[in-house]
Amino acid sequence: MTVGEIARQLGLGLITLRRHFHQYPELSFQEVATSRKIREVLEAQGVSAGAVAETGVVGLLRGVRERPVIAIRADIDALPIQEETGAEYASRHPGVMHACGHDVHTTCALGAAMILARLRGEMPGTVKFIFQPAEEKNAGAKMLVEAGVLEDPPVDIIFGLHTQPALPAGTVGVKEGPLMAAVDTIFVDVWGRGGHGALPHRTVDPILAACAVVVSLQSVVSRNVDPLEPAVVSFGTFHGGTANNVIPDKVELSGTVRTFDPALREHMPGMLRRVIENVCAGLGARGELRYRPDLPAVSNPAPLAALARQAVVEVAGEEAGVVPAPSMGGEDFAIYQQKVPGCFLWLGVGNTEKGIVHPWHSPRFDVDENSIPLGAAVLAQVALLAMKSWKGGR
Repeated sequence: MTVGEIARQLGLGLITLRRHFHQYPELSFQEVATSRKIREVLEAQGVSAGAVAETGVVGLLRGVRERPVIAIRADIDALPIQEETGAEYASRHPGVMHACGHDVHTTCALGAAMILARLRGEMPGTVKFIFQPAEEKNAGAKMLVEAGVLEDPPVDIIFGLHTQPALPAGTVGVKEGPLMAAVDTIFVDVWGRGGHGALPHRTVDPILAACAVVVSLQSVVSRNVDPLEPAVVSFGTFHGGTANNVIPDKVELSGTVRTFDPALREHMPGMLRRVIENVCAGLGARGELRYRPDLPAVSNPAPLAALARQAVVEVAGEEAGVVPAPSMGGEDFAIYQQKVPGCFLWLGVGNTEKGIVHPWHSPRFDVDENSIPLGAAVLAQVALLAMKSWKGGR
C-alpha cells in the first residue's frame, strides 16, 4: 500500500486521537498525561519510546539500515486560553486550550509513525520522532537540544509542520528560504523623578517619556529599515505608577522585535538603544534597553523544500502544494535548524464554509480535521524520500 492509502485508512482514528489531545490540553512543562499518551501510541506501533527533558518524548523506528536518521518533530504544549469554540471536543481543562494546533502536530507525527511502522521493511534508514514540550515559551527546543535529542543516533535531517488556518484544508505550504521570523524580546526601563500630578513642572515624567519612546521607536522600522525588508517592533506591556494623581519615578515596558535578515537582526539593538536613550534624554529622563535574542528565523534550504514539495505532490497531487507568504510569527523549530538541515511546512487547516477561519492563539481557533491524515502522510512520505535521497554527511 502507498503512504496515502495507509493515511486514508487511519483517518478516522487520527481524528479521534486529535480530539483526545484537544480535550485534555496541558501547559508548557506540564505535559505529563500528553507525553504518557504519546508513548502508549508509539509503543503500540512497535516504536521504542522514552522520556527526554522531563515531559518530552523521543521515539525511534529502525528500518533496514541505521543511517540516515530522519527526525520528525512535533510540539505538544497548549496555551493559557479559555476555549470558545463550542465544539463537542472542546477543552475540558478550564483556561487551557490547544489554540495553536499542537494537538494536530502531535497527531500528524504519531500518524506518520503508524504509517512508517507498516513500511519499516522499505525504510533505508531510521526515523526519530521528537515530541517537544514548551514551544509556546520558546524553551522546549533549546532544552531538548541540550539534552542531546539530536544525538544517539545523530540526526541527519529534521522535518516538522505547523497548522496554518490561512491556507485551506487539503493544501500544504512549502516555501524555500525564510518562512517564520526571528523572535527577540525587549525590555525598556525609563527613569524620571516622581511627584504630584498637579505639579508636573516639579517632576521628570517617565510616563510621558515612555510614551514618546513607544511612538518614536516606530521610526526605526519606517525610517531606518529598507521598506522591502520585513521588520516589526511592538510593545505588549506598559507598567508605571500606583495612583491617578501621582507621577511615578519609573516606567517599565516590554515588547517584541521580529526580523528575517540576520544582519538586520544584529543591528536592531543599536538602533533601538539610540532612540530610547536620546528621546528620554531630551525629556530629562533616562532610558535603558535590555535586548534578549530568543529565536532565529525559520528558513528552509532549497533542496529540502524541493523534497517536501515532492512529498506533497506524491501524496495529494500537484494542486495540494502551495507556496505561502511568510509570517512574522516565530517558531523554535529554528533551534534544530541551527544544528542540522531541516525543513518546516505549513499544513492548511482552514475552511471558510465551516467557519474555520480564526487565527493562531484565538479562543475560537479550530481546524478542519480532514487535514490531519494529509499531514501524517506528508511527514511519512518526506521522511522516506529523505532516506532514499540521502548522500551522506554529518
